[in-house]
Amino acid sequence: MKTYLLLFTLLLNMSSYAQQWRPIEGKIMSRWAKKVNPENTWQEYPRPQFVRSTWKNLNGLWDYAVLKSNAPEPRKYEGKILVPFSFESTLSGVGKTITQKDQMWYRKRFSVPKDWKGKKIKLNFEAVDHDTAVWVNGIFVGTHQGGFDRFSFDISPYLKPSGSQAIVVAVKDGTNLSPQLRGKQHFKPSGIVYTPVSGIWQTVWLEAVAEEAYLSEVKITTDIDSGTVRIIPFGNAALRDSYKVEAVVYHKGLKITEGKVSTDNALALKIDNPLLWSPETPHLYDLNLRLINPNGETIDEVKSYFGMRKISLGDHKGVKYMFLNNKPLFHYGTLDQGWWPGGLLTPPSDEAMRYDIEITKAMGFNMIRKHVKIEPDRWYYHCDQLGILVWQDMPSGGKMAEKLNGPTTNRKGVKRYFDNLQYVGRNEDDLNKNTEEALQFEKELRKMINIHYNTPSIVVWVPFNEGWGQYDTCRISDLVKGLDPSRLVVPTSGWSLRNCGDIYDIHTYDVDLTIPPYHQDRATVIGEFGGIGLPLKKNLWNPEMTNWGYQTYYTSEDLLKNYIYKFKQILNMKEKQGLSGAVYTQTTDVEGEVNGLMTYDREVIKIPEEILKEIHTHLYRE
Repeated sequence: MKTYLLLFTLLLNMSSYAQQWRPIEGKIMSRWAKKVNPENTWQEYPRPQFVRSTWKNLNGLWDYAVLKSNAPEPRKYEGKILVPFSFESTLSGVGKTITQKDQMWYRKRFSVPKDWKGKKIKLNFEAVDHDTAVWVNGIFVGTHQGGFDRFSFDISPYLKPSGSQAIVVAVKDGTNLSPQLRGKQHFKPSGIVYTPVSGIWQTVWLEAVAEEAYLSEVKITTDIDSGTVRIIPFGNAALRDSYKVEAVVYHKGLKITEGKVSTDNALALKIDNPLLWSPETPHLYDLNLRLINPNGETIDEVKSYFGMRKISLGDHKGVKYMFLNNKPLFHYGTLDQGWWPGGLLTPPSDEAMRYDIEITKAMGFNMIRKHVKIEPDRWYYHCDQLGILVWQDMPSGGKMAEKLNGPTTNRKGVKRYFDNLQYVGRNEDDLNKNTEEALQFEKELRKMINIHYNTPSIVVWVPFNEGWGQYDTCRISDLVKGLDPSRLVVPTSGWSLRNCGDIYDIHTYDVDLTIPPYHQDRATVIGEFGGIGLPLKKNLWNPEMTNWGYQTYYTSEDLLKNYIYKFKQILNMKEKQGLSGAVYTQTTDVEGEVNGLMTYDREVIKIPEEILKEIHTHLYRE
């Protein structure tokens, strides 16, 4: 009888969930989005380079309400939203447009595991767009500003001794009617700008750590020339030297080396005959960290990993060239914007997110340029595991301009959408930023670099793209290089170029590509080219809108012919002009942009991957 009652209760709960949530209809969705439900939404551990065993996922159904921006917490919530999908997305089950006059409210009830008693409880948000305030059990906890970086609160003082607890979150999002960093979000999506993403859009979770002390982060720097890894484990507070961290390095379960160090200090460990990380051989080492108190007790344990690799500039055939592990390597990748028809900036699942990387590598690309978006940590984890180089853009933004900056059209008549974005034209000076905006940009830039410093796949930082919000270019380039001397810097990708940084990067979308000029002290790349459109009616985001490419064709044969025509120019520039890398636009279609190698729903690969892989092999022959 108990079994039948349990089954009946389970079916009743599932029916209740179905009534409370369902995806918004009317838009295409990927096959992974069709599998999403409140029980299976983003259940993976969100930070693979800093793993603890004591954690609890808070993704799933939350209460929601949308009120005016100055209104207090609602007495009654409107319905259920599926976290971590944004309000505008179909998978959220809400599908509402959020404006600068709105405030989004969330509420989640939860319980604390009994075995967490006596521990410090942290509430973690991987990303919320954009201005966030948090309460726990009616008590104000704190705020955060930013749309792409993670943040945490110690909520231990606000928890009740037992029973149900409540989190309330309020969020405001000005999108392009504010100076905030937003990438390609726009209130009027069209052309090269897309549907806004407002509110929680990455995992929310709890973790338990020791009340006494715990590890807050680790900084890992590898040096293949000396065969060493330098590890700095940081504590949550200034701990006495009597607190030690034991670091043990493993490879495939075998212990390689180990050592001890005080928190906030550096430990250099020798790795004999290191196995190097590269796209061909993405070797990774596991790292276990144990925090030991003066009594010899282990009070915290974290698992991480790293890759032994080196990215640098070198002389090759008379030009400056990008080197990986002291050998020249041409970087050839796709412009990857990380948008999905079901979740917008939020992939429908970890499996779906990994698929994009797998198929890009299967096509014979060895690199991805992550375009004006910072992905969930697990995306970089999959790049590390699968072996693909990453050029990481900073999300663009800037204060609303009163009038259009730059030409009304460009790139074969494609309308520009910079009416709400500070923009620097090809021959214009850098923008003047006020102190508040500059401080926020540089704060978020620093956080991006610090959070992803340990990621072996990231080899290039790109602080600005095509003059969008571009200011103090060379100072920002030097800032990035100072924060992370181990990687290369593209000061600005395309358009408003400056005489600084490691890489000179042009964009060229014409059928006959522009040849970038040679620079004696910098590598030369084409950071965007291609954009060849092929609209497929069954896979369009909105058949009624203008679906476009920089050049548009209507058969797969014409697409392949024109891809090969442009690719041969890249190959020729590599062999005769010393070109060091190139980025094809783009991995997938995005809303009205149909110039992807895959459709937006990932159902159709427009040029078979085996054909692309065979074409691309010519690039990697020296």
